[in-house]
Amino acid sequence: MALVAQAFLPVQEQHRQECLCHRTRGTPPTEARLHDPSSPAAVYADRLADRRAAAAGLQARLGRLSLFRLAAFLAGLVVAGVGVGTGFFSPAWAVVPAVVFLGLVVRFELTRGALARAARAARFYAGGLDRLDGKPGGSGDGGRHLDDTHPYATDLDLFGPGSVFERLNACRTRAGEDTLAGWLLAPADPEEVAARQAAVRDLSPRLDLREALAVAGAEVPGVDYAKLAEWGRRPGEPVAGWKGPAVELLGWANVFAWIGWLAVGTGVLPVLAFGLLSAIIALPLLGWSRRVLAPVERAERDLSLLEVVLGRFEREPFAAPRLRDLQAAMRADGLSASAQLRELGKLVGWFNARRNALFIPVAVLRLWDVRFAFKLEAWRVRSGPRVADWLRAVGEAEALSSLAGHAYENPADVYPAVTAGPPVIDAAGLGHPLLPATTCVRNDVRLGGDGPRVLLVSGSNMSGKSTLLRAVGVNAVLALAGGVVRAERLTLTPFAVGATMRVQDSLQAGRSRFFAEVRKVRQLLDVANANDPPLLFLLDELFSGTNSADRVAGAEGVVRALLDAGAVGLLTTHDLAVTEIAGRLGGRAANVHFCDGFAGGELRFDYAMRPGVVPHGNGLALMRAVGLKV
Repeated sequence: MALVAQAFLPVQEQHRQECLCHRTRGTPPTEARLHDPSSPAAVYADRLADRRAAAAGLQARLGRLSLFRLAAFLAGLVVAGVGVGTGFFSPAWAVVPAVVFLGLVVRFELTRGALARAARAARFYAGGLDRLDGKPGGSGDGGRHLDDTHPYATDLDLFGPGSVFERLNACRTRAGEDTLAGWLLAPADPEEVAARQAAVRDLSPRLDLREALAVAGAEVPGVDYAKLAEWGRRPGEPVAGWKGPAVELLGWANVFAWIGWLAVGTGVLPVLAFGLLSAIIALPLLGWSRRVLAPVERAERDLSLLEVVLGRFEREPFAAPRLRDLQAAMRADGLSASAQLRELGKLVGWFNARRNALFIPVAVLRLWDVRFAFKLEAWRVRSGPRVADWLRAVGEAEALSSLAGHAYENPADVYPAVTAGPPVIDAAGLGHPLLPATTCVRNDVRLGGDGPRVLLVSGSNMSGKSTLLRAVGVNAVLALAGGVVRAERLTLTPFAVGATMRVQDSLQAGRSRFFAEVRKVRQLLDVANANDPPLLFLLDELFSGTNSADRVAGAEGVVRALLDAGAVGLLTTHDLAVTEIAGRLGGRAANVHFCDGFAGGELRFDYAMRPGVVPHGNGLALMRAVGLKV
């Protein structure tokens, strides 16, 4: 057998190691790693302390500025009141405290922004420490990507609270989240995996970049820019070219006509003439202007986030070819994406100035809506079609950065070797990546090649069978997405993963769990028969909802069909009759097991995989442990 597994230990030694395992699981992993100044935990702890200290200093400065601002305001009132009431000096001296007040207002707002960024940076590093302690600590769980019909997403806990996606995700845009989710949901070929791995290696040490992305823009998770991209590529409505310059000239003419009438005495005739001409030209354009302006009217805050994210990626000196290609996409045709979005943000900001009540008279005279519709339409014609390309580039860059952050936080994890050829998984020291690295129990697994193509995993309750299946599946998904894996070594070929670990009944659909499982197995057989790429199947307690004879016959038939279709995988069972299938499948199958020990009045597990069939179960022991009289 080509499966590398731990041999049986003497009972006393086994119990000693099990006790040691129990003690290890109680040790806080981050605390142990803080003693290494170069470890991610130590770096995060130092930076967290720095950012919290900076935030505390900025909070104190904000309090002082608030008092100075109030003092300047009151001083202005006193100077103006004394000047008017006594005549000792001109009330115009109130301008001095007024200028000081305005300066303090600006300083206050800048400090408040710096405080918000420092607080968010502190949360970024606190989240990193949470992840190192085995907690989610991500910025979004990707719950909208949950799909019960997907072959493995639900079974492997890819999305939702405590999921793989939540552990990985550091994306600020919906495009980044969609890209990362897409990579987890579909395997890449070896060439694509190699390109992503090179990019992840380049990004992994760039902690300052990830912090900058985390604090960029407004604190809104997963901002969706799909409507902006749709607005950018939609066809424009034809408008006579002369009307844009005409609206600009008439806007200035209205302003000067009113100034002349009110300040110079030029009379009301120019006001009426230019006002009438403005109405004739601008009023028919209002409907068109609303259609142009509506998609971006409230996008000012979100545009600043996208601009900062793109700007950071544009300026970073990358070496990986994939990252340099993404930078080129952000600077296509000599147009910097961040510069273009900065221009768009300024246009939208000036357009939204009309919401200020004091600005309304100017907005009316300058024909504000129609004027900015022409400006924004000119921007859309020039740069709009590229927005979708910018979003694709920033989405991929964010997804790669998320994988890089995970690689940085798990320096003992490795980059797998993804190769072409007959289906194979060859793993040494494989563990589940959502478990803390310091407490994760690892096993060696080999499928395909010169080893068995299916492992029949028997074992007692809670011994680690399902965790092994999830460890194999999640690491395969991460490997084929371009990330690092929780292993000492992993070589594999591309796989389409399929699993039956979260199959549920449905009262609404009138569907039992067994029937749902049968349908899921049918789906996996269809995937296996497609054989592009081969299927990696993970079958947990297959057909446990039926009698033993049907279970054995059904499991054997399904496994034979899967193997005949070129698939490889694992099947767990409590039914020892199922383990007899291995003998009837020849060298294509092998039995392995997990076991337990009972000491000190409680069950102990070492989660180590061993060759052969489990020698005993623990069902009765568990029942008795909770007080059942059995």
